[in-house]
Amino acid sequence: MIPTLWFLILSHTYFCYAQQFYDPTLCDSHTNNPGTRYACNSFQKSCQTFLVYRANQGFQTIFNISSLFNVISHDELLSLNNLTSSTQILEPGTDVLVPIKCSCTGQFFQANLSYYVAYNTTFANVACGVYEGLVKSSILVEENEFQGNVLNIGSVLNVPLKCACPDNVSSVAGYKYFVTYPLVEGDYTNKVAQKFDIAGEDIWEANHIDSLVTVYPNTTILVPLRSEPRIRFISPDSQPPTPGFLPISPIERTKSIKLKKLYIAGSVIGFSLVLLTLLGCGIYVKALRRWKGEKFHHSSARRSSMTSFSTPLSSPLSVMTPRSSTNSCLSPDLLIGLKYTLCSYSTEEIREATNDFTEETKINGYLYKGFIDDAEVMIKQMRFEDIRQVIDLHSKMNHVNIMKLLGVCYGESDFSWSYLVFELPKNGSLRDCLSKPLKSLKWIKRTHIAYDLAKALHYLHYCMVPPHTHMSINSTNIFLTPSWRAKLAVSGSTPSVGCSKENEIMSSAGGWIAPEHLLNGLVNEKVDIFAFGVVLLELMSARESVEGRSFRESIGFLGGGASEGGCFEQLRSFMDPSLKEDYPLAEALCLAVLAKACVEDDPMHRPSMDDIIKVLARMV
Repeated sequence: MIPTLWFLILSHTYFCYAQQFYDPTLCDSHTNNPGTRYACNSFQKSCQTFLVYRANQGFQTIFNISSLFNVISHDELLSLNNLTSSTQILEPGTDVLVPIKCSCTGQFFQANLSYYVAYNTTFANVACGVYEGLVKSSILVEENEFQGNVLNIGSVLNVPLKCACPDNVSSVAGYKYFVTYPLVEGDYTNKVAQKFDIAGEDIWEANHIDSLVTVYPNTTILVPLRSEPRIRFISPDSQPPTPGFLPISPIERTKSIKLKKLYIAGSVIGFSLVLLTLLGCGIYVKALRRWKGEKFHHSSARRSSMTSFSTPLSSPLSVMTPRSSTNSCLSPDLLIGLKYTLCSYSTEEIREATNDFTEETKINGYLYKGFIDDAEVMIKQMRFEDIRQVIDLHSKMNHVNIMKLLGVCYGESDFSWSYLVFELPKNGSLRDCLSKPLKSLKWIKRTHIAYDLAKALHYLHYCMVPPHTHMSINSTNIFLTPSWRAKLAVSGSTPSVGCSKENEIMSSAGGWIAPEHLLNGLVNEKVDIFAFGVVLLELMSARESVEGRSFRESIGFLGGGASEGGCFEQLRSFMDPSLKEDYPLAEALCLAVLAKACVEDDPMHRPSMDDIIKVLARMV
């Protein structure tokens, strides 16, 4: 009798010790409850498990997310989440499964990570923003008592993420994993269960709650699984099934017959209209092809010396005359939208245009200017394997504020230099114009330039499929037409961490760079917005972006740090002296405030291109 009693007491003690609880308090709450951290059981001290992270503006790719969670192998995350590219931009809110090592430290399970602070922030922002509530801010403070309330750039934090391992009792039920799941607005336990294809009762049991308990955003629950997790996508528009007890009013048969006839008639009329529209479009496209074909043959007769693509194109309508090559890597449909307008140039034509690449024709890095067919062009020297990406990118672009790709020149072999030929607006780069005090840009021209650049970036961020992040915005990449309108040069693929020094030189002119990209290599639209803010400051002051510290100190008064001279006096001293105060002071102040918002250290505090265009549209 006594041994049996002791067994029951010990079993009951173990069960109470091993079970986990749900903490309903918010991530930034200072209250710690059972469930704020998950308690260790007395048997399993560590395990391999998973957590769910949602893609956001700061972490949009598998590459960024794996860096955040110290996952060495990108392939593991790609396989786990059915993705193929670590640099693919994920939709905000996309669920990403992340494998973690969960260990029992003291009384609690946790996955130990370190986080490098790339901009001034707070514990709450790191816990609830960066890590989305996977650790409570009060626990983050406890683990990093040596830090102050404000975390400065360069600080390194210990981050104990919430996790748990199944115990023997759970193993009897067949559970192999407890997945830490951060709840967001709109989540409820049955919806989470549906995502993981388990019963809602399993979640209630694992978190020691019942079906009537309310769960809140910015908190976490444990999802018990019997096999490796797979998340099933649930459309946000899907609604819970209609309860069976709701009364249903029968519809009269005569009404349904009338509706059916109406639907049939509408469908016939609609189909006829679509057929007529397609027929009209076909006639128009055929006429357009005939006109462009005649125009091409005329230009081919005039330029008989034009050479061909190094890649055979099977389409007879292609502008390029095929040149034999055994190492072809370009498909015939690559130049959709460009095949009538993209020209092919010989190496001799390129050398003649640039005077054999002399310093006088050099713009910067691997960019040169020259004359082809009496028109000034910009020529970019590139490696053969990078050409395809740029041509493919430009085949999807058509915007008045983005410089057009005119043609291509391939080297004699796949290992020699190749060249892309772009239009070159007459007034040169914005940097050159700002550096010439004798030819000062008037204020109205500067605001139009800012607006044009904003429209180009808005097009790249919101209108292209998939969205494109430029990552090389600076005043040397912005060119001005004879009417002083801006055109952005998009002459390379998005740079990433680990790119070669050669690519770095070709894609960026350096300068004041967003801290999250400089330190962690993050690639997203907020880096472009930071660079846009730097260009705004250059437009106002005519100073170069390499003076990052000078810029930041010069606009410090906008944050309430104005000295005796006052806000307006400091603004006047920051402005380009060649303007001679010939500008509306209110507009200058508005532009300075917008620029300061764009260059905030925290990318989440920067405006979107939508917001920026709304502000600039009032000035032009």
